[in-house]
Amino acid sequence: MLGTTVTRRLLTLALLGALVGVPGVALQSTPAIADQVRERQYWLEDYRIQEAWQITRGAGVRIAIIDTGIDATHQDLVGAVAGGADFSGMGSVDGLTPVGPDRRHGTMVASLAAGRGNNSVDGVIGSAPEAELLSLSMAFSGSVVSADDQVANAVRFAVDNSADIISLSLTRNTRDWPESWDRAFSYAAANDVVVVAAAGNRGSGTVSVGAPATMPGVLTVGGVDQDGQASDSASSQGITIGVMAPSEGLVGATPGGGYVSWSGTSGATPIVAGIVALVRSAYPNMDAPNVINRVLLSANRVTETIPDPIYGYGLVDAYEALTADVPYVSSNPLGSIDDWVVLHRKQEGNPIVVPLGPQSTVADEDQALPPRIPARDAPQWGLLPYVVTVGFASALSVVVLTGVVLVLWRLRKR
Repeated sequence: MLGTTVTRRLLTLALLGALVGVPGVALQSTPAIADQVRERQYWLEDYRIQEAWQITRGAGVRIAIIDTGIDATHQDLVGAVAGGADFSGMGSVDGLTPVGPDRRHGTMVASLAAGRGNNSVDGVIGSAPEAELLSLSMAFSGSVVSADDQVANAVRFAVDNSADIISLSLTRNTRDWPESWDRAFSYAAANDVVVVAAAGNRGSGTVSVGAPATMPGVLTVGGVDQDGQASDSASSQGITIGVMAPSEGLVGATPGGGYVSWSGTSGATPIVAGIVALVRSAYPNMDAPNVINRVLLSANRVTETIPDPIYGYGLVDAYEALTADVPYVSSNPLGSIDDWVVLHRKQEGNPIVVPLGPQSTVADEDQALPPRIPARDAPQWGLLPYVVTVGFASALSVVVLTGVVLVLWRLRKR
């Protein structure tokens, strides 16, 4: 049990700025015991996460949490955070000081990805309780650095600091994204990092999926209720959804040793990020596209259509993700940000002119000569050379024809 000196406050999660979350239900008005916190984590059994722990608990894998920062002193996160950085200019250099108006959010997210719990059976335990976390703190309001730049810089930092997975429980509330994200997310893909992002919440005004969940190559997570049905309030819908995970009736750790009951794809996303960590731990030599493909194809289908516009590939299944027979793929089944940029971004620099008609070819392009331009001082003869040439050719033809006729006439006389 937790010590009696720990104060448990009644906390609810509010949506602020670009954070993905909907108001949750506070824990009991009387002091809650940690056993009740563990008992609320229905997804550990329902989504076969506990079964997957028989194979791996995520050791050797690093998850970057780009959010408001993680309170690494929380009893359920002691030993989980390997380091971090702040990108808001408002927190501590190591990213371990939660920032922004809703400073609790990052700790809540982190606990569902790699919470350690405490006393073996108490507190919040994440999908990958032996994975490491990077705390990359950012603020969605109040910072002199734009949120877009904070995200781009945090993604690059995560890649440079050995992250295997990046978890993003945030949205721009727009389908598009800035060009700085093109480069940052391309950098992550080039360095074999799996990016997991939240679809957003209808109850918070995000009717359709927004970036980064709309970006090619990103594993987008939608949310379902405790019966496995798409959540009307705690999940947006869109064709980019990869898998679904629980987004209602969640619990999470909060700074200062507290807990909160909450809902939203903010919580579904780190649950899936932890499952991805289990796959990366079980298959350390598997590249990111095949890790993603394994998570997608092992999901439990909800409809015959794959991917389904509401459920994606289905409900995520941790044990199947580790044990299913999944075919190899040579590229990310969710697309390529680099390919998208080539098709949709206006290219800078010298334009490339593509000929539209049939063109002659030469064996060596270096041998091709440009059109010949007469010197400025050369005599300008106009059409005279062509008239002389045509006249001479015509006279020669008459002479030849006359000769042929005379020869034939003499032969006939004989």
